Amino acid sequence: MASITRRTSLKPTHFSDSISPLLQRIYSARGVTADEQVDYSLSHLHKPDSLKGLPAAVALLVEAVTQQKKVLIVGDFDADGATSCALSVLALRAMGLNQVDYLVPNRFEYGYGLSPEIVELASAQAPDIIMTVDNGIASIEGVERTTVLGIQVIITDHHLPPSTLPVADAIVNPNQLGCCFASKNLAGVGVTFYVLSALRAALRAVAWFNKSNIAEPNMADYLDLVALGTVADLVPLDGNNRTLVYQGIQRIRAGRARPGILALLEIAGKDYPSVKTSDLGFVVGPRLNAAGRLDDMSVGIQCLISGDSAQARQLAYQLDNLNKDRRAIENAMRNEAVNLVQQLALEQQPLPWGLCLFEQGWHQGVVGLVASRIKDKYHRPVIAFAEVDDETLKGSARSVPALHIRDTLDVLATTYPDILQKFGGHAMAAGMTILKKDFQRFAECFDQLVRQRLSAKDLNQTIHTDGELTIDDLNLAAAYQLESAGPWGQDFPEPAFDGVFSVISYRVVGDKHIKLVLAHPDSPQLVIDAIAFNADLGLWAEAEVQMISVVYQLSPNEYRGKKSLQLIISHLEALGV
Repeated sequence: MASITRRTSLKPTHFSDSISPLLQRIYSARGVTADEQVDYSLSHLHKPDSLKGLPAAVALLVEAVTQQKKVLIVGDFDADGATSCALSVLALRAMGLNQVDYLVPNRFEYGYGLSPEIVELASAQAPDIIMTVDNGIASIEGVERTTVLGIQVIITDHHLPPSTLPVADAIVNPNQLGCCFASKNLAGVGVTFYVLSALRAALRAVAWFNKSNIAEPNMADYLDLVALGTVADLVPLDGNNRTLVYQGIQRIRAGRARPGILALLEIAGKDYPSVKTSDLGFVVGPRLNAAGRLDDMSVGIQCLISGDSAQARQLAYQLDNLNKDRRAIENAMRNEAVNLVQQLALEQQPLPWGLCLFEQGWHQGVVGLVASRIKDKYHRPVIAFAEVDDETLKGSARSVPALHIRDTLDVLATTYPDILQKFGGHAMAAGMTILKKDFQRFAECFDQLVRQRLSAKDLNQTIHTDGELTIDDLNLAAAYQLESAGPWGQDFPEPAFDGVFSVISYRVVGDKHIKLVLAHPDSPQLVIDAIAFNADLGLWAEAEVQMISVVYQLSPNEYRGKKSLQLIISHLEALGV
C-alpha cells in the first residue's frame, strides 16, 4: 500500500495579495516564496556570461557565419536532440549561414554520440566545423578522429561529464567542472539556445546583420522548440527552465509555433490555444521520440524544421503512425518484463533491489520505456537490456529519487573495470553497453551496489500531495487557476490533493477506466464527476464501494459545450470494504 506524504514548507513567504492563498500554499511547498519567482518574463533568464566555454564556441561560430564555412550539426535521437538540431539549423540559417546541415546517428547502426564511426560518416560532407547538440561530452575517441581529419569541434551538451573530457575546440556544458552558470538543469536544447543567443549578440556587435542586409532573428521565436525539448527530456523545471517553457507555451498558444508542433498537436486532438506542459510531455514528445526509437529521427527533425504546413502535417502523420507501432511493441515488452519479474520473485526471495531484465527479441529503442514502467510498478531501479548483436547488450536504466543512477554506474565501472563497456546519463536515467556473457554478473553487482545505497523505505511508493482542499476550493475556477499557474513538470509537480469522498455511482469505461460521481462527506449536495484511468477493476468487482480515499488533480472538463469540474484520480483506495 502506498504512503501519502503532504508537501509542506517551513520557509517564510513574501507573496502579494495578487496570489491566492491556495496558490501561495502550493508554491511555497515547491520552494517558491515570492511573486518574482513566478514572474516568467524573459528578462529574468540567467545571463549567458557565466557559461564556461561560451566565448570560444561563439568565436568559432562568428567566424563560420562571416566566412561562410560549412557547419554540420550532430544531434541525438530523442526529442531533446531533435529540437536542439532543428533550433541550430533554423537559427544559423536565419543568421545568414548558407552551409549548415545536420546528421543524427541511427541508434541501431552507430549508437549514441560523436563516435569515430559518425565522424567518418560526417567527413563525407566535408564540414569545417562539427557542432554537437545534446551529446558529445563523453566522445573522446570521436573528437580525436576529428582532429586527425582537420575538422573543428564545438560540443554543446548537458549530460554529466566523465572525469576526462574530449579535447574539443570548445565545450559548453553547465555541468562541466568550473562552470558557474546558475542553472545546472538546462536541457540540451536550452544549452543550444544560450549558445545561439550569444552568437546573435556577437554578430550584432560586428554589424553583421546590417552589412549583410539580413533581418536580425528574434531568438524568442524559437522558444516553442526549447519548451518542447525541455519538457520532453524531463529535466528539473527550476526557475530558469520554467521561464523558457512558459514563454514557449505562450507562443504555441498564440499559434506562433513551428508548423510541425502545431500539426502534432492537431493529430493528437489537442487544441493549441489551450496547450499545457503535460501535452508537450505526453502528446508531442512521444510522437517525436517514436522516430528515434523505431526508425530515423531525421523524420522528426524535418517535421520541426519544415515551414510548410502541408508538409509538416504529412510528416506528423508519419510520426503518429510510428508512435502507434511503438505503443504496441512497448505493451508486449512490458507484459514480458512483468512475467520476468514474477518469475524472479518465485526464484528469489526477496526481489533484487536493483532489477536487471533481458529478453531475446526486445527492441533497443523501447527498453527505456519498459524500464520506466517496471520501475513505477515495483518502486526500485530498473535496467532493461536489448540485444545489439550476438555478443553485446545495450541497457537503459531508470531510477528512484534516492539513487543517482549515473553515479552508481560510475562506482560499478570503477569497482569492476572489465564489466561496463561504456555508460552515461543523469541522476534518474542512464544508458550502458555490456557483453551478453556478463549479464548475470552485471545484474548481481548492480543489485549489490543498489542495496548499499538504498534503505528498505526507499523501495516503498510514496505519493506526495498538497493536502486536502476545502469545499470552497473544489470548483471549476480553482481548476482553471491551477492550470494557468504553471508550467508544472519535473521537480515542480502539478498540484495533487488527497481526500475522502462518498461514491454516488460508478461505471467502467474503455475496459480499464472508472467514471465516478462523488459527493463530499461534509457537503453531500456538492456532487463532482471523477475518472480513474487504468484502475484496479478487481477492487470494484469484490464489493459495493461506498467511500473512497483518493489522490487527485482538479481538471476543467468540457463536454458538448458545457464546462464542469472533474477530478482526475491517480490513486484510489476503497474504505470499509
